[in-house]
Amino acid sequence: MTDYNGWTNYETWCVKLWMDNDEYTYNDWNDRAREAWDAADHDHDEARTRLADMLRDYWDRESDERLAELGGQVPNSCYADLLNAALSEVDWHEIADSLLEDNQPEAEATEADDDTVTP
Repeated sequence: MTDYNGWTNYETWCVKLWMDNDEYTYNDWNDRAREAWDAADHDHDEARTRLADMLRDYWDRESDERLAELGGQVPNSCYADLLNAALSEVDWHEIADSLLEDNQPEAEATEADDDTVTP
């Protein structure tokens, strides 16, 4: 089920949009997706879980660093609570799926498509 521009929700769409719109971040996460795919021996579920965990950890650290810039340490505030609440709504597995799909070798992507059964 998708609720916002083809994504599960606004929060997921927003994070992926920012990831795609910054060249360094875009390239870095595409590299990480390929590394996760290889490290998981081309097992999609394992690669998806690895990548989703990396995404969640990265964005948690990133939010702490940005909030710390405001006051020297992570402030306890309404803004911190709202940011953390928004990040908790992000579907990290959906973003991981998108990254893996974009970075799966073409031959393997074709094989996966061939295995798809249509009703």
